[in-house]
Amino acid sequence: MHVPTLILGAGAAGMMAACRAGAGTLVIDHARAPGEKIRISGGGRCNFTNTRCDFHQFLGQNRHFHKSALSRYTPWDFIDLVDRHRIAWHEKTLGQLFCDGKATQIVDMLRAEMAAAGAELWLQTALADLTHDGARFTAVLERDGARRRVTADALVVATGGKSIPKMGATGLAYDIAHQFGHDVTETRPALVPLTFSDNPFAGLSGVSVKSRVHNEAASFDEALLFTHRGLSGPAILQISSYWREGGTIELDLLPDTPLAEILHDQRQSHGRRALTTELARHLPARLVEHLGGLYDLTGNVADLSDRRIDALCTALGQWRLTPTGSEGYRTAEVTLGGVDTGGLSSKTMMSKTVPGLYFIGEAVDVTGWLGGYNFQWAWASGVAAGRAIAARAA
Repeated sequence: MHVPTLILGAGAAGMMAACRAGAGTLVIDHARAPGEKIRISGGGRCNFTNTRCDFHQFLGQNRHFHKSALSRYTPWDFIDLVDRHRIAWHEKTLGQLFCDGKATQIVDMLRAEMAAAGAELWLQTALADLTHDGARFTAVLERDGARRRVTADALVVATGGKSIPKMGATGLAYDIAHQFGHDVTETRPALVPLTFSDNPFAGLSGVSVKSRVHNEAASFDEALLFTHRGLSGPAILQISSYWREGGTIELDLLPDTPLAEILHDQRQSHGRRALTTELARHLPARLVEHLGGLYDLTGNVADLSDRRIDALCTALGQWRLTPTGSEGYRTAEVTLGGVDTGGLSSKTMMSKTVPGLYFIGEAVDVTGWLGGYNFQWAWASGVAAGRAIAARAA
């Protein structure tokens, strides 16, 4: 069997590429259903893009590689596609767009676009072998208990990274990259909760607070969640992409509260109020209780000297912690690192050394922030490869 284009992976990037690559495209995936990450994302509503998408929200060894694809297929292009399929959506916070209904609407939309483009989808299909003779790719596929040999002029690798292995994530893209002479950068879990070996926050599990979390590389003002194993929540997931083992992070528990000014005022007007009571007006009571085991929070507000107020504000605004690790790929939303972009065209996503070979989506060393940025990279890189394939075939 011969097809013009074979796409490995029926995730966001793979399906998007199939919508643009031209008739006769074959998409395969080992899963029972396409777009599984789309289905579970955003609490089942799919945070499908971000209207604030800009180049600085993406990490990778080449900080410019992603600019070409993202500038040629923007969030507004994807919004237009969603609108044409009459999928209702809303903006939550910080430019994050979600479906009003279910995330499966996005999957259904992509399947409809694929069908209209003449693409075929084979599910529960595994890649058993892959070769290239200098002109065509030959893939041996296992499907329905039998092996089938498929040749293709173009091969698109859209199998993602290692995150969430229970959904079938593997390092297949990296194996294929190595097979064809491409480098792979260091990979690690990203957008992932951070853990502490002694579980210091077990008693605070479930407590959430608006915070500023930062280190020497980045800073994020979002919610922080204490867990049995450590820290989670949007602010922590964001900083995890910039954190390495042995590194520290700093928490500001009251980023928008002028605590020093408040305590000076309260010292005059409500001096008999217990310090813990005053702090509980601004922070969850359980967190104040926990902080009382770390810092001296005894006495009334009237007892506070200027020096003690300054020390307390410093403690709550510069709480330095050293995580021992992360929850790993098991819960990581994405993989940081991937196929080295130095070997790919930023315009087409095609290999510079193997004509007709493309790498897109999470498989590539481009990682976005939390909040729809990684889906936008999937759409944009998929469109870039699909358009390039269609142009080569024309």
